[in-house]
Formats: sequence, structure tokens, C-alpha cells
Amino acid sequence: MKKVVVFGIFDGVHEGHRSLFKQAKEYGDELVVIVGRDSASVRWKNKKPRYSEKTRRGLVSKEAGVDSAVLGDEEQSSYKVLEDINPDVICLGYDQEALEEDIKEWLSKTGKNTPLIRLESYQPETNHNSFKNN
Repeated sequence: MKKVVVFGIFDGVHEGHRSLFKQAKEYGDELVVIVGRDSASVRWKNKKPRYSEKTRRGLVSKEAGVDSAVLGDEEQSSYKVLEDINPDVICLGYDQEALEEDIKEWLSKTGKNTPLIRLESYQPETNHNSFKNN
């Protein structure tokens, strides 16, 4: 069984997130969504999320195509969650450049060869949370 992971804050699930899940699921049999901690939202997006990490995890876990949703690491850039899940593929959203570089660095340090795949955007001008939350 091929396991795929995606990362995100998912502060209110929208069609762009659903597109991400659907695209990622095409790369494997089991989709695990890693929901960023509240502290990760501050680090990556420079703001606190509207919904708590537990609420966001619960919302994501109910989405079609999502086999499981787990909270990310408390310690940023440690990627213990990736060690635990041991995915076959890591999929990233079109706008996750900084995360991609961070994961590449971790993969290099750990000697892992897990493929990183950049997924296509879904109407970013209307569905990206930075637009929706303003």
C-alpha cells in the first residue's frame, strides 16, 4: 500500500484544499494529512489560525479521500511525524516553497529519498486563505 502525505494549516477547508487532497490521493492508496500546529501557522503564515489545531484536524479528517489526519510536530522542522508515518510520497501545495526547502533539507540530512511532488493550484486568486481571511 502506497502512503502519501500532504501538509497544511487548513484553517477552514475550502475547494482548494479539496483539490489538494484529490490530487495527492492520485499518487497513492492512503492519504495522510498532516495538520500544522497553531505554532506552525505563526511560523509559516505569520498569524494565529482562527480554528484550534484539534478543530482543524477534525474538519480535515471528515473530507473525502482523506484516510487519516494527524497533528504535525510540536518542534518545528523536526519531522518526527514523517518518521512515524514513513510515507512513500510527500505532496506539497503550489504555494509551499518554504516548506519544500525545509523538507528537502531534512531529507538530505536523514539520507531519505522520498519523492517530493508539487501539486497544481486550484483558482488561487479566489480560494487561497490569505484572500479569504482579509
